[in-house]
Amino acid sequence: MTLWNGVLPFYPQPRHAAGLSVPLLIVILVFLVLAASFLLILPGIRGHSRWFWLVRVLLSLFIGAEIVAAHFSAEWSVGSVSTKTSYKAFSVERVRAHVGLHVGLEGVNITLTGNPVQQLNETIDYNEQFIWRFGQNYAGAYAEALEKGLPYPVLYLAEKFTPSSPCGVYRQYRLAGHYASATLWVAFCFWLLSNMLLSMPVPHYGGLTLLITGAFALFSVFAFASISSVPLCQLRVGSSELTTHYGAAFWITLATGVLCLLLGAAVLSLHYARPSALRLFLEGSVNDLESPTKGSSPLILSNPLHKQFRTSDLTISTNL
Repeated sequence: MTLWNGVLPFYPQPRHAAGLSVPLLIVILVFLVLAASFLLILPGIRGHSRWFWLVRVLLSLFIGAEIVAAHFSAEWSVGSVSTKTSYKAFSVERVRAHVGLHVGLEGVNITLTGNPVQQLNETIDYNEQFIWRFGQNYAGAYAEALEKGLPYPVLYLAEKFTPSSPCGVYRQYRLAGHYASATLWVAFCFWLLSNMLLSMPVPHYGGLTLLITGAFALFSVFAFASISSVPLCQLRVGSSELTTHYGAAFWITLATGVLCLLLGAAVLSLHYARPSALRLFLEGSVNDLESPTKGSSPLILSNPLHKQFRTSDLTISTNL
């Protein structure tokens, strides 16, 4: 745990900040590149239609980025407390530290940061992740943490989510995260479909897919919120109690679901009430080339050879 020739014992690789997982960073970078690429070509769109395309594309990219990023975020349920707690089990040594608990769809992330970081001749700055998604062994990861000799607050919080814990919250959090993750991926698929349909002359189907996208996003929120009915064990770290509440990923996903419902309802309403306004927004139909200048006379082209080769009127009479 102390630095020795620049190496952190028990940690062969550098630790990352909580909530900034590699998949999450990749998702953010991909959508930022897409947004930057569109902004580069935006000046090439003439007329007022560029503002319609700006709103439409950036709004769509925000919805898609949020749906994917929420899947990898550890900010669905969070809690933190600053306290004075035991550093090691069965030890009288106590440290002042900030303890954080971050619950996501795929697992739990526990942080322990000393205040100050250097205490007891050691660097107290831990960030441990325990995964419970299907195919992963949460109990095995907890056993490895015990072998590493991690600090007591980290082991204490991780033990509360083990399958054998008396709290009994492992199964609820695991199933809730699994169903929320599945519904988010379904919402992402319908988001892709809505973008394709809104680019075709069938905007009402695009509005319907937006409604379905919002519905599945809300289903993921409700699936994760189902764990709130399960009483969580009291989490006491040192002399303080750690309480959890819904995090940023939960509320942003809820807002995105409501936004998709509003956009889908607006598209359907405009399709039946004012189709021209909907076509103006979706297609950017403000086109200077197609619309003639107001007050100008129409251009009439005549062929001078038309009279030369015009068929003359013939009168045929028959005398019997």
